[in-house]
Amino acid sequence: MATKATVLKAELQISDMNRHYYGTHSLTVAQHPSETEERLMIRIVAFALHASERLAFTRGISTEDEPDIWDKDLTDHITVWIDLGQPEEKRIRKACGRADEVTIYTYQPRNAGPWWEKLGPSLQRFERLSVAAIDTVAGSLADLCDRNMALQCNIQDDAVYLSSETGEVELALRFFKDARSNAS
Repeated sequence: MATKATVLKAELQISDMNRHYYGTHSLTVAQHPSETEERLMIRIVAFALHASERLAFTRGISTEDEPDIWDKDLTDHITVWIDLGQPEEKRIRKACGRADEVTIYTYQPRNAGPWWEKLGPSLQRFERLSVAAIDTVAGSLADLCDRNMALQCNIQDDAVYLSSETGEVELALRFFKDARSNAS
C-alpha cells in the first residue's frame, strides 16, 4: 500500500520590499512521502518570492507535466512556472514554451554549481528563464516545519528571512540567470 502525503497548514505573512507586496496567505501544502522537510520549506519560500492571488501549489513531485508552483490567468494560460531542484534541459525547454515566466530554484549548493556548469550555456537562449540558488545563511529550514505553521517572510534585495515561533532562518538568493535583467 502506498504511503499518503502529509498535509500541512501554514499561515504565511509576506513583506516583499522588492516588489512592494504585503499580504497573508493561508496555505495547505501536501508533503509527498519522498519529499524532505527542507524541500517543502523551499517550496513555501518560492511561493513567498512570487506571491499573488492566483499563485498555487500543484500536484507536486509525482506529476511530470506540472511545476511545483504556478500562476494561471483566467484563460488557464500559465503565466508563472516555478520548479525546484536541477531539472533536465528538456523539462526547462517545455516549461519555457508553455509559460510567460519560468523560474528554477536550486537549493542544494553541492549540486547546483556542477548542474549549472553543465546546462548553463545551453539555457542562456531562454529569455523568459531565471535560475537562482537559495542558499541557507543561518538556521535550519527543517526546524521551522510543522503541521500547523505561522510563518513570517521578509524579502529585501537578495535576502530572505523566514521565521516562526520555533526559530528563524536567513536565506540568500544567488542568480545564475535573471530574466528580469533582460527586460527593458
